[in-house]
Amino acid sequence: MRQLAKFAISIREEDFVLHLEDDAGEKMDFAASPEQLDAVIDALDELLAEAEEDVFEVEDDEDDGDDAPAATRN
Repeated sequence: MRQLAKFAISIREEDFVLHLEDDAGEKMDFAASPEQLDAVIDALDELLAEAEEDVFEVEDDEDDGDDAPAATRN
């Protein structure tokens, strides 16, 4: 499976162009309508919302007894 290395989005007259590049430097461009781009954005938002706890989970530090926010701890 290819690994996404870079992406960009540009605007054309009536649609958008998604510019994708893999880690080997191969580039592919895809035209997308505003509706398709909205669908991609909605799908990503939904996926991230469902996986947020698993992907961005931070260990609970309740055992240390320190109630200070992590950013101010020494």
